[in-house]
Amino acid sequence: MTEISAALARKIAQTIAGEIGAQTAQVVSAVGLLDEGATVPFIARYRKEVTGGLNDTQLRNLEVRLAYLHEMEDRRAAILSSIEEQGKLTDELRGEIEAADSKSRLEDLYLPYKQKRRTRAQIAREAGLEPLADGLLADPTQVPEEFAAQFVDADKGVADAKAALEGARAILIERWGEDAALLGELRQWLDTNGVIRAKVVEGKEAAGEKFRDYFDHAEPLAKIPSHRLLALFRGRREEFLQLELEPGSDVDAGNAYAEGRIARHAGIEERGRAADAWLRNACRLSTGAPRSTCTCCWTCSTKAREKAEAEAIAVFGDNLKDLLLAAPAGPKAVLGLDPGLRTGVKVAVVDATGKLVATDTIYPHEPRRQWDASLASLRRLCAAHGVQLVAIGNGTASRETDKLAGDLLKLVPELKMQKIVVSEAGASVYSASELAAKEFPGLDVSLRGAVSIARRLQDPLAELVKIEPKAIGVGQYQHDVDQYRLARALDARVEDCVNAVGVDVNTASAALLARVSGLSSAVAENIVGFRDQNGAFASRKALLKVPRLGEKTFEQCAGFLRIADGEQPLDASSVHPEAYPVVERILAGSGRAVKQIIGDGAFLRALKAEQYTDEKFGLPTVRDILKELEKPGRDPRPEFKAAKFADGVEDIKDLRPGMILEGVVSNVAAFGAFVDIGVHQDGLVHISALSDKYVKDPREVVKAGDIVKVKVLEVDVARKRIALTRRLDDEPGQGRTAPRRPRCRSTRCGPSRRAARCARQ
Repeated sequence: MTEISAALARKIAQTIAGEIGAQTAQVVSAVGLLDEGATVPFIARYRKEVTGGLNDTQLRNLEVRLAYLHEMEDRRAAILSSIEEQGKLTDELRGEIEAADSKSRLEDLYLPYKQKRRTRAQIAREAGLEPLADGLLADPTQVPEEFAAQFVDADKGVADAKAALEGARAILIERWGEDAALLGELRQWLDTNGVIRAKVVEGKEAAGEKFRDYFDHAEPLAKIPSHRLLALFRGRREEFLQLELEPGSDVDAGNAYAEGRIARHAGIEERGRAADAWLRNACRLSTGAPRSTCTCCWTCSTKAREKAEAEAIAVFGDNLKDLLLAAPAGPKAVLGLDPGLRTGVKVAVVDATGKLVATDTIYPHEPRRQWDASLASLRRLCAAHGVQLVAIGNGTASRETDKLAGDLLKLVPELKMQKIVVSEAGASVYSASELAAKEFPGLDVSLRGAVSIARRLQDPLAELVKIEPKAIGVGQYQHDVDQYRLARALDARVEDCVNAVGVDVNTASAALLARVSGLSSAVAENIVGFRDQNGAFASRKALLKVPRLGEKTFEQCAGFLRIADGEQPLDASSVHPEAYPVVERILAGSGRAVKQIIGDGAFLRALKAEQYTDEKFGLPTVRDILKELEKPGRDPRPEFKAAKFADGVEDIKDLRPGMILEGVVSNVAAFGAFVDIGVHQDGLVHISALSDKYVKDPREVVKAGDIVKVKVLEVDVARKRIALTRRLDDEPGQGRTAPRRPRCRSTRCGPSRRAARCARQ
């Protein structure tokens, strides 16, 4: 590393340290570990002494910012190279580019040197009109028309003085629109004072009905919630909405303010000189022309969008985490039902280990209506395989199939089965995937979905990792954000969840193993292949026999892999093999065997961690070891529970205001929570109706997978919108009794209507 690159690395570390609330030395250490190939879960759990105790959230933020800053340095180098190739790189410009602290600042500086389509300003320059613009700007005492007459040249397309002045003005407008300092100043001002206005594209009122709330909408850019801003961008992308960024609520005053800033930056003053009025008019036009300064600020400014996208990605990540860490039903035989009408209900039975043991297709619904025959088939399967749970997908014909399952439970009370409706989001994606084809090469695609539904009840984490996170569908405007950033963030969440729980190396699929710290898909496949050929792993050390699993990979993954009933009891815990000597010192001092101290809370709590530290393992690691020995292999996931949908409420048309129902939180957004109440259309509990107390973030009170009781406030069958409340004393159509949130700026409506209007996923 050169002296310059070392200085740059130090500067990056200082920047990140300030952002994540850490010391520069901590960041430098963490970056060093990441550069060596260590993963965030490994660093967070097993390298606390090295990083000074940075937690996983800090490390994830560090990782994201480090990637951003590295990308910015790559972009900085590319811009410098491009401008240098054009022969336009001055020492002053180089200094400005090297001092730029954001991507937007870099792009502002690069804007004048970008290759672009021919503009009016370029044509004017080619016609020799730049000296006219510069001359009037430098000496406003000149009469514009008289000075412009010198530049009339029909051969160059300048027919008269008026055309010459128009060309000169285009040059000035483009120059101001590409001035990095001016752009930064105006963008900051617009971010603070700008108002985003939306209106419907003429003639598209009917087709754009879902954006009706935004047909005439205005809101300060600084205050607009992320979900609303992304909704506006979606409406514009789908060509139903037109968006404008106005310079403040008082447009005329705002434009005048922007015009004044441009004039001051360009050194233009109203002093009664011959060219003052012409120059001031150029400033005025610069705030509204197609390539105007303010327009460039709007199109180039990414601050508001990036903030909205970051919030949307965070919401998706939080919801995904909640689903992945949902309570597992555990090792029980499950009957999976993938509902359907004309094509039938697909049936799959998996045993307690998740192995597929039977499949079938039944036709209890329209048009065949083979209800009794379907019950007989299911009864035989349940009796033959000792089924304990029935998992029903929540798609089309879910409630009808749920009723069938209810009749099945009555037929075989001796089996003491329980039925649960399961989200089938992403099941069809898995069914058609290469992974599913490899796992079930001879199984019909439609039946693979039933297997997935059954298995995700047993262990949501183990099954959902087989599906691309974006396909699980718990995001907020997930298709409107940067897909690369989204994928990276979601992959990080999956990795964190898998490693937080730990993985049984002798039963896990390759897809699950591939999410373990340090393991690639290829090495995960090798582990499964080695296991199939040689039998179960007897110890963690045996993993070193797996092809391509070397010492470095072992260091990263070993602590997160579990081996139950193996040669070494510690292999079933999260104690890393490198720390086994610490446990051996504890055993030597106590004269007891490892099996005797595992789970002995009184003994372990009486130990003084300070007595077992050394130069490698400090207090944080020793305390973690003692805590793990007390409850080895503890699962951080909650206890399994199931919601019970109301009988007779199977369609949105069955709902009535005032009904109190039980449901499952399917998704949490910035504006509230969506709840599955069993009618094929999730209802929305607006943030204002989530609690009797003020709620800033819906996740403060609910998360995906929670079982909740709600009251129906309003049903809009035509628009398929259901407004719900968790405050069961609320009455439909009546005002609130609890503290109010500020009114929605786009409507003047009560909680039920606003809840319905905000449900615009």
